[in-house]
Amino acid sequence: MNIEVCYTPNSYSLFHKPDSVVVVIDVLRATSAITTAFYNGVLKMIPVATVEEALEYKNNGFMVAAERNGEIVEGFDLGNSPFGYMNSKVKGKTIAITTTNGTQAIEAAKIADRVIIGSFLNLDSVIDYLKTEGKDVLFLCAGWKNKFNLEDTLYAGAVAEKLIYNYGFKTVCDSTLAALDLYKLAKHDLVSYLANSSHRNRLTKLDLERDIKYCLTPNQCPVVPVLSGKFLVKG
Repeated sequence: MNIEVCYTPNSYSLFHKPDSVVVVIDVLRATSAITTAFYNGVLKMIPVATVEEALEYKNNGFMVAAERNGEIVEGFDLGNSPFGYMNSKVKGKTIAITTTNGTQAIEAAKIADRVIIGSFLNLDSVIDYLKTEGKDVLFLCAGWKNKFNLEDTLYAGAVAEKLIYNYGFKTVCDSTLAALDLYKLAKHDLVSYLANSSHRNRLTKLDLERDIKYCLTPNQCPVVPVLSGKFLVKG
């Protein structure tokens, strides 16, 4: 059972193996929002790559979330703040979602046999899922517009550490080793470690510090969203 880490969706084709479980990561904030949505009773979500696709779903009567550059796209119901999904209006709903980075990563990975959604909010649940599956694992970081970011890499390191040291997984992948080393440096205070990171500063300028702290707090939403066809469903 081997672990690899892919830092951006652009590089996914270099890592693709049909039988690996792909964990899509966009800690700040898409995969955190998706995890929160399922924990609060969303039935299904439909990830789409473009605002135009999202608009088609909106015109067909769906609840739709659309975010670009950290902000809700004008005219849509929700963005990618997890706090938008913490109420009864989402329970039992099917919601289409497009985001700057997270849904682009899902789009890249959809050819894989199994795709799941990872965030610090469902950290232990993802570890249990991967341990039970017993397959090779690829962590696909959404990054920022196909550039490396710290927070997604730290999450990959957090899960890889548990899988390697507790459950017999292995790695011969330098990007995984780097993720492990970064997580060792950051693990005792993720918020402080990310103080100067690019995306944290973007969100801070948008007055989203509450979102940042929530998204970096482990195990608040013990669910694992899984891609099934075009839908994300509760695994």
